[in-house]
Amino acid sequence: MDTEAVRSFVRAAESGQLRHAADELGVTQQAVSKRIAALERRLEARLFTRTARGVELTPDGKAFLPHARSIVASADRAVAAVGPGSRALRIDVLGLRSAQAVVLHDYWRAHPGTGLDVVTLRVDDPHVVAAAVQAGDIDASFRTVTDPATLPPDVRMIHAFDSPLELLVGPGHPLASAHTLTPPELRGLRIWVPGIAPRSEWAEFYDQLATDFDLRIDAAGPHFGDEVLLESLADSADVATLVGARDRYTWPTGSGLRRVPIVNPTLAYPLSLMFPGTHPHPGLRAVIRHLASLTPSPGTVWLPAWATPSDRRVSAAAGLPGLPGLPLDGTPQPGAPATRTR
Repeated sequence: MDTEAVRSFVRAAESGQLRHAADELGVTQQAVSKRIAALERRLEARLFTRTARGVELTPDGKAFLPHARSIVASADRAVAAVGPGSRALRIDVLGLRSAQAVVLHDYWRAHPGTGLDVVTLRVDDPHVVAAAVQAGDIDASFRTVTDPATLPPDVRMIHAFDSPLELLVGPGHPLASAHTLTPPELRGLRIWVPGIAPRSEWAEFYDQLATDFDLRIDAAGPHFGDEVLLESLADSADVATLVGARDRYTWPTGSGLRRVPIVNPTLAYPLSLMFPGTHPHPGLRAVIRHLASLTPSPGTVWLPAWATPSDRRVSAAAGLPGLPGLPLDGTPQPGAPATRTR
């Protein structure tokens, strides 16, 4: 059933004039008359009789009017449900304990009335996630396609923030009492990072990290979850792992686990945000402004080669295409040096 024909019928019934209905709907009186005539043919019923003063409802018209109002109201609600700002912003994060989730939680606490739907797509290949952004399954994702040339043409990617790494060790580890560590002090250690998936961005990250600093990154064995990993570290005197400074981990009292910052240079994981290049969700602008307000890592920061320095890449401060007051470009450029100083 043509909802615009039903809407024309309702407006004509309420005003008693086809001309008034046409003015309200922004169409011609002839268009309203044709819509109502088509509706009468569809219903096989006469809805109006014409009088000297306009139109009056027939008995069938009176019976149909409350249902017609319901049809129009339902159609309006359906349109509003997907209108700008009406639907919750749906963002993909790598995990609910990840730095991205923590940052989004901080944003939501500062904007408690914001509609926010945080999800975790169970896929490792960022190109699959980019396709989900393109299809509209999600509004944005904290994933990185390390070669921006392989992004779908209507998906944009900007730098979100850098996540400094820390060494996580148990109480019996020889580095458990250190206040800070430098990358050379990590050489020779068994750094266990189970669950490094082929074709994932973090697989590229750890490959470059191991190569640049001659580190022993051990991805052996299945990943049975964070709890098992933390228990293994707490009981070991020679195994460590790397975690993000903003990642949220909890462990039992008495486990003695220690997080030790890595400095000179700070090892950082660069996080990006992917979103549609056209008609992005309006709620993204406020999220991106929040990302731009995050305190950067101090001093010299190591990044993988596919991340570019802040003065060359488009960062969260640059904003979102298609939203007023913010620049239009959002695609980072590859090929910058791996180390930089802030």
